[in-house]
Amino acid sequence: MARLTTAPSVPAAAWGAEWHENRHEEPMSDRTAIEWTDKTWNPWHGCTKVSAGCDHCYMFREKRMYGQDPEVVARSKTKFRDPLKWEAELAPLGQRKLVFTCSWSDWFHKDADPWRDEAWAIINQTPHLTYQILTKRPGRIARHLPADWGEGYQNVWLGVSCESDDVRHRVTQLADIPARVRFVSAEPLIAPLMLAGIFGDLQYHRAIHWLIIGGESGGPERREMKLNWARDLINQCRDFDVAPFVKQLGGPINAKRGDPAEWPEDLRVREWPAGYEVSHVA
Repeated sequence: MARLTTAPSVPAAAWGAEWHENRHEEPMSDRTAIEWTDKTWNPWHGCTKVSAGCDHCYMFREKRMYGQDPEVVARSKTKFRDPLKWEAELAPLGQRKLVFTCSWSDWFHKDADPWRDEAWAIINQTPHLTYQILTKRPGRIARHLPADWGEGYQNVWLGVSCESDDVRHRVTQLADIPARVRFVSAEPLIAPLMLAGIFGDLQYHRAIHWLIIGGESGGPERREMKLNWARDLINQCRDFDVAPFVKQLGGPINAKRGDPAEWPEDLRVREWPAGYEVSHVA
C-alpha cells in the first residue's frame, strides 16, 4: 500500500502569514476556538465512551446541561448540509478552510452508519473545505470509506485520538489506511506516550504526518499532563519529521495554560503538515 512521505514540517510562521492572519475573516458560521481548525461540522451528535480519554468528555457534560442524552447518536436536523453553503462562500474567493468533523461525535460510530455515505458525498462536493476527521474507532475506518477513496480524498485528513500507551494500537491501525494526511491527537494526554517505535518502524515510517498535543481542561476532576510528557513527544516528532502542534497544557477552562505566551518557550510549538501552506493558500 502506497504511503505519503512527509517532508520536513512547516512552522506556523512560515506557511503563509497572510492566510494565517485572515483565516477567520470570512462570513462563515460555526466558528470555533479550537486552535488547529477554522470550523466545526457535526452532521450527527452523541457518542459512547470507549477509553479513559473519554472519561471527562466536554460533549457529555454540555449535552447533559441541555437535558439531552449524550449517548444517543442523532442526525443533525439543521447542520447536516452546512458545508455546501460554506463551499459557495469560499469558492469565489479561491480560499480554503479547515473543518474539524464530528467534534460532538465520532465519524465512524456505528450508529451513524445510515447517514455516513450522504456525508461523504457532501465532502466530495466541497473541495474548498479540508475535513479533519478524528476517531477513536480506527478499526472501522477501512470498511466505511467511500468506494472512490483510492489513496484518499485530497480534502480529508484522517486522525486518531491516543491519550496513552494503552490505546497506541489506534496509531498502527491508522497507519494502514491510505490518506493524504494522517494525524494523531494526544489530547487529553493522561500518561507518557511512546510513538517513536511506530514513527520509526520501516512498515510505518513517516506514515503519521501531524501530532496534536494537549492536556485535559475542565473542572477539578481533570487529570494533569506533566510538561515533560509533551516535551518527550515533541522530541519524538523531531526525530521522524512529524509536525508537532501543542494545543494547550491543560488546567481549568480559560486558564493561562491555554495561552502560549504563558508557557515555557520550548513548548510554544505549533507546526502543520508539510505542504499545507501550498494546498491552503489560493
